[in-house]
Formats: sequence, C-alpha cells, structure tokens
Amino acid sequence: MKKGEIYEGVIEKVDFPNKGIVITDGQKVTVKNGMPGQKVRFMINKKRSGRAEGRLLEVLEKSPLETREPVCSIFPECGGCMYQTMSYENQLKMKECQVRELLDGALNGTDYQWEGIHGSPIEFRYRNKMEFSFGDAYKDGPLTLGLHKKGSTYDVLTADDCQLVHEDMTKILTCVHEYFLKRNVSYYKKMQHTGYLRHLLLRRGVTTGEILVHVITTSQEEHDLESLKEELLALPLEGKIVGIMHIINDSLSDVVQSDETRILYGQDFFYETLLGLRFKISTFSFFQPNSLAAEVLYSIVREYIGDTKDKVVFDLYSGTGTIAQLAASVADEVIGVEIVEEAVEAAKQNAALNNLSNCKFIAGDVLKVLDDLTEKPDVIILDPPRDGIHPKALPKILSYGVDHIVYISCKATSLARDLPAFLAAGYKLEKACCVDQFCQTVHVETVVLLSQLKQKPDDYINVTIELDDMDITSAETKATYDEIKKYVAEHNAGMKVSNLYISQVKRKCGIEVGKNYNLPKNEDSRQPQCPEDKESAIVEALKHFNIIYSKIGGEIHGIIESVDKIITQKKDWFYGKYGS
Repeated sequence: MKKGEIYEGVIEKVDFPNKGIVITDGQKVTVKNGMPGQKVRFMINKKRSGRAEGRLLEVLEKSPLETREPVCSIFPECGGCMYQTMSYENQLKMKECQVRELLDGALNGTDYQWEGIHGSPIEFRYRNKMEFSFGDAYKDGPLTLGLHKKGSTYDVLTADDCQLVHEDMTKILTCVHEYFLKRNVSYYKKMQHTGYLRHLLLRRGVTTGEILVHVITTSQEEHDLESLKEELLALPLEGKIVGIMHIINDSLSDVVQSDETRILYGQDFFYETLLGLRFKISTFSFFQPNSLAAEVLYSIVREYIGDTKDKVVFDLYSGTGTIAQLAASVADEVIGVEIVEEAVEAAKQNAALNNLSNCKFIAGDVLKVLDDLTEKPDVIILDPPRDGIHPKALPKILSYGVDHIVYISCKATSLARDLPAFLAAGYKLEKACCVDQFCQTVHVETVVLLSQLKQKPDDYINVTIELDDMDITSAETKATYDEIKKYVAEHNAGMKVSNLYISQVKRKCGIEVGKNYNLPKNEDSRQPQCPEDKESAIVEALKHFNIIYSKIGGEIHGIIESVDKIITQKKDWFYGKYGS
C-alpha cells in the first residue's frame, strides 16, 4: 500500500468524530466523512508507522443505515449534515457508542454510571446561528451564497433550502443572494485577496423570533445597501428582523470578524430565553447554537452540580455566562472566566438583566487568571473550547482539590485526553452522558461529573436502622426524565412532555427535584404550566416507576427524613464539642 494508490472497501465502523475504518489487504485505513456500511473508493494520502489514511473519492454503495431520502438539494456535496439519510435514532446510537468507547479507553476499565444520550427536542431547523459564505460553485461560475463543498476550501454551494436553520434564515439568504447576483457584485477571492462580498452571518432567537442580519464585506468597493435593507424588512417572516449590520472585514484570514460595524437598521443584539433566564446576545457573543438542546444540556449540568448553597462556584470558559447564572441562584458566589472580552461584557449585562448580584465575570485566559484569584472554589464547572483544557491550566485547576467538577466537552477526544490527569489527581468519573446539539452532523456534547475520592472522617457518622420487617425493594425505584417521556409517549399516542412539565408535576406530588430546578429566577419570569391531560399522563408514568410512593414507600420516606435529622443533630454536637 503506497501513497497515491486507489482502493475500495467497506467502512466497518466510524470512530469519533468522523473517522471511518476500512480494512483493505489486511491494512487498517482511516477514511473520513463516510458512514458505517458504505462501500467507498478512496486514495491513500498518508502512510506512516503502520498507519494509513485515505481521502474519500466516491461512495460506491449506500449503507444499510441509509433508510431515508436527503432533505436538501446539495446533499451529499455539502460538508455540513453528513448523516441526514440515517435515521435520527441510529445517529444517536452511533454517537453514544463513539463517546463510550473513548471514555472506557481513557478510564482503563474503571466503573462509572453511564446515563445514555439525550437527543435534541427538534431534529431539523434547530440552529440559532449560521455563517454562510459568498463564492462560486466552480471556477468563474455565477455568484453563490451558502456552504462549502465537502473537502473544498473554495467551492461554495447555495444553501437556499438548508434544513438546519429556520425558514426565516433561508428566506433572508435567498433575498441577499439574489440582490447581489442581479447587481453582479464581486465576491472576495482568498488567493488573490480581491473582491467585495465575504459572508452572511445570521442569528435568530428560537424563543423570541428576533433576528440579526450581518452582511460582511471588504472595504475594496462601495455599494449602497439601503435598498437591500428595505427588501429584507419587506420579507414575510415568522420572526422579526431587529437589526441589520454591514460589517467591514479586511483580514486576510477567512474568519468572520469586524474592523468596522455599521448599523443599517435597528440594534446589534437580540434576546433569547433559556430555563427562565433572559440573555442578551450580540453579533460575536458565544451562545449554544441549539437553544432547545442547550436547555437539556444545562438542566443536566445543574443536576450534576448538585447543591451549591453557600458555596463558591468557578465557571471556567464561561462564554456569555449562561451556566454561571443558572448556578448563581443557589450559590453564594459564582466567578466566570472567559478570554473573549465581548462575551464577558455580555455576561455582565445578562446577570444584571436577570437580577443576579452574586456573579463576577473576568476577561482573560484561564491559565493566567487563576494565578490572580484569591477566592477558593467549592465546585468547578469546565466548558472549554474544542481543543480542551490548556495542559498548563489543568494542574492549576486540579490544585484546588474541590469535591466536584463538571466537565462539558464539545469534542470527546479532548475530554478523553484530559481524563487521566483527573484520575491521577484522585478524582473518579462518577457519571456521564451525551447531549446531541448537532443533529445530522458528526458532533455531540459530552457531560461528566468528577468527584474527589478522598474522604473526610468527620463527614461520616454511623447510624443503624432496623428495617427487617419491611419490604423496600421497590421503594427507591428511579427513572430518568427521558424514560418518563418515553413511557408517556408510548401510552398516550405519542404525546410529548417537557422536562419542565415533569418537574412541575413532581413538585406538585411532593417529590424533591432540587430547590430551584426549573423554577423562574425572578418574579417577572413566565413559564408555561403543564396542561391537565399531560399532567395525568405524567402522574401515571410516575406511578409506573414507583416514583409516587406507595404507603410503605411513604413510611420509608419519613424514616429517611428522621435519619437526616439525627445526622444533623449529631454533626452539630460533634462540631460544637470538637470544632469543624
């Protein structure tokens, strides 16, 4: 097997994120951008140390997993949603297996609680942000506006029926594309560094419908964009355009940035609501791209964090402070650290917007900021960029020795790389799960809870309880929110219920769900209330899983409460006599 040679084979599996494995002539070859079961033709482009990599040339035969038709006109040429011909159920299964394999490998057989994968509440049209490029589909072809061809730096396909974004966004894209196409306006050529049009950046609040439009160009030409503004504002949209910006970008690199921003209409921000909190989002503010799946993610994070009453929480790589503010309502103080200054300013504004006074946000590199912080955390939340935690920052984080760390990773390979350092520092991976924020794509979020193994003797008191005459085998039966949702759907003609509704019903039944779980964070916040039919369905599910206790379960619950009181009294006596 030599570089440049062409082979054929079947992709046996796909390792995270998109590394297809083909066995040819007894040699393992990694071929990216395929799916399990496809027969492919590929060219060897790397060969070293017994490893070979191939570039996908052609899919010769479909995979048995490809059970549905493409939903857009530029599949499979587009490099965006690779898995749209695979059922969403199979997408989730594949991503779950990929992440579990990585975690199991990093842990070397250490046990942990795997809590499965949580799918996105909506499979299509979920993205609240999209960057489209101007270009052409082939050399010297007509102007295009959309997404790059798979594996191409230059060729751009017009994505006027993209299914990852709301129809409002595709209507805006079509309007902008036709406007400049009619006027024969040039696009920026990366090699020659000449031309005018560069990108179209769109952001839309899923819960508010508010839209920002950004046309990004160079300063090499001048065009009156007033008529474009009028055409955009006349579009029949479900949501509402609240701001239109003309951004000047003369950078040589192919990134969306601003040398100058001109507001053509309205404002340069919009609002989004997550879990009862309101967020002000500007052009370059980081915000999770799937708002509805982000609610699922943050609910899990809040559950993993646990009780933060009277505790100091560090939210490192905090972005616009979403997680920090979710923790702030029950914490003594939350300190967020983020390197992007604009995101930090947005976080401060959002905290004020939500009437949270115990949040502090610091602009700077985590590596350097930790050296200057005098506060000591009780809990640490990590949500690093795709490449993971800086190797020099990791020892500083571990040196705090906090009891619990929640690590959110958008690239599971980075998490797997970092995990051994946590294990060496005395942490155990307690539980983990995935949240799919990126349906049809190769990406998935992973959340893990790491707990310190060391035990403090004064934290444990032996208590003996005689329960020989009681049958408690089913009293502690638990069920996840996803299991409850599945039961409701199966027994109520596909009825869908949200985490919010389940928590409301649980609370109504006197079941603990966390002091502030799914509660509004201020008096002015509004939350939908669970309809009667869905409430009845959820109650039946809770009965099925024995979450609503029987008489014996209620007795046990009372005993447990009594034990808690005994423990509290003994600890108070112990600390009063011997000190903490």
